[in-house]
Amino acid sequence: MTLEPLLRRLDRIAGGRHADLEVPVEMLEHRKTKRAFTWITWLLAVEVLLGFAAVIVAVVIALNQGQVPFAVWMRSVVVLGMTVTLFYFSWRASRGWYWAYQRLRLFAQIFPIITLVMAAIPNLYPAWMVTEQIIFSLIMIGVADILIGDHMRTAFRRPDRPQARDAATA
Repeated sequence: MTLEPLLRRLDRIAGGRHADLEVPVEMLEHRKTKRAFTWITWLLAVEVLLGFAAVIVAVVIALNQGQVPFAVWMRSVVVLGMTVTLFYFSWRASRGWYWAYQRLRLFAQIFPIITLVMAAIPNLYPAWMVTEQIIFSLIMIGVADILIGDHMRTAFRRPDRPQARDAATA
């Protein structure tokens, strides 16, 4: 039994009008594209571990009769969920779905800004969580940097737009 029909339904929700657009196979199989997704996978894996660590730290503090603010619980759970979602986008993008690359690139550029602004609000989070947010943001900036590189922008140019011949072979 294949999950692809179910995943395509999910893609239609997440991808909207671009859900059926695929990038050219030759660009998807290019060594730079494969290398980029390898790095993105590792960086997102670190993000997931960081997210789990934040939840575990909050649980340990709560179990030891420490006070854990609601903002810490919300941020821990929401960021962990977002990071898992980014993994889905990355996986679908690595399979050639244009919409997934677009979503991954958008969120990788927006999340660090939001996270750093939230970390800068005095007394919203304890120091350990502010540190976690800064690390999270730096890693996410790395993901965004890979995604906005010349090769990836060329590989994931909207399929209904012509590819630049010289950039595609670089």
